[in-house]
Amino acid sequence: MTASTVLYEPSKDGITTITINRPAVRNAVNHATSLKLAEAFQKFENDASQKVCIFTGAGTNFCAGYDLHEVAGNSTGEVAVGPVDKVNGAFGPMGPSRMQLSKPIIAAISGHAVAGGLELSLLADMRVVDTTAVFGVFCRRFGVPLIDGGTVRLPKVVGQGRALDMILTGRPVDAQEALAFGLANRVVPKGQAVEAARALARDLLGFPQKCMQADLVSAHYSAYDSPSLEDALRFEFARGALVVAEESVQGAKKFDKGAGRGGKFEKGKL
Repeated sequence: MTASTVLYEPSKDGITTITINRPAVRNAVNHATSLKLAEAFQKFENDASQKVCIFTGAGTNFCAGYDLHEVAGNSTGEVAVGPVDKVNGAFGPMGPSRMQLSKPIIAAISGHAVAGGLELSLLADMRVVDTTAVFGVFCRRFGVPLIDGGTVRLPKVVGQGRALDMILTGRPVDAQEALAFGLANRVVPKGQAVEAARALARDLLGFPQKCMQADLVSAHYSAYDSPSLEDALRFEFARGALVVAEESVQGAKKFDKGAGRGGKFEKGKL
């Protein structure tokens, strides 16, 4: 039986792992895989029991981008952009790249995260990378543009100047440079990205979830949707006000009893 090209693994503790499973082609994504990826992320978003997603690739690479063998077989390029119009613009050629989820996504990256794979990594809110990780707009060499959010998300993450350096030159960016750019949030030894991402996910589970999700959604809105500072501030207040009575009062009571004094954290919990 042929293994699925996308593995969806929820867990009892609320951490879902989504894995691109095409290691023989460095997890390059074809049309069928893109649809499965989009379906997997939508499933995670809709499942209230799952709180944090780890996004990774099977084997030694995260994702080498769109499968250019499939693009080469279609002279019009229709295959490469098929998913976009078929679902009212909700999905991109790489699958979930046009989504903006309300729950944290942590990408666990080793090896190549290039071209469309770089764009998929930008769907994540945090990127934990091992020392083998390489980012880059490698599609620059072949005349394939960034159409999965690379020109939108990358400048928001690393700034316009650094983003244009990567976008225009297509050059490789290793783990340490990615960390300096802010593209990587953590660098860990070879082969430990998933384990480190899982530890980070467990830390996030220790916090009041509605409050964390409200702040995440507000940050997304400010970065991508808000037309003005005033609008972003209003949105932030409206989202935050909804959780104050439910979670903030209880948190304040814990502080009043001595928890978390002096900025103390214990494995993500007060």
